[in-house]
Amino acid sequence: MKRDSMAVLVNIGFGNMVSSSRVISIVTPGSAPMKRLRDEAKKRGKLVDATEGRRTRSIIVTDSDHVILSALQPETITQRFFGKESQTAEKDPEE
Repeated sequence: MKRDSMAVLVNIGFGNMVSSSRVISIVTPGSAPMKRLRDEAKKRGKLVDATEGRRTRSIIVTDSDHVILSALQPETITQRFFGKESQTAEKDPEE
């Protein structure tokens, strides 16, 4: 998902941001392999929980092997990566 040489910060919910140039994939958390990925990242100390206590709706994997949990749907985050949604200080509908 490389955009251009400039890193763009993307809101992944509740004011948390991730660098778009570092993201490898955005996946749903329901399958057994994704649950294993989350558990292994937690054991390695590379799990970042950005859900603010809400249900995990997407898992973001970065090039540094960090696994980030978000309460936003993967489709919502993907739209933000491609700039189809305003990045102003508006409140997220899912927050």
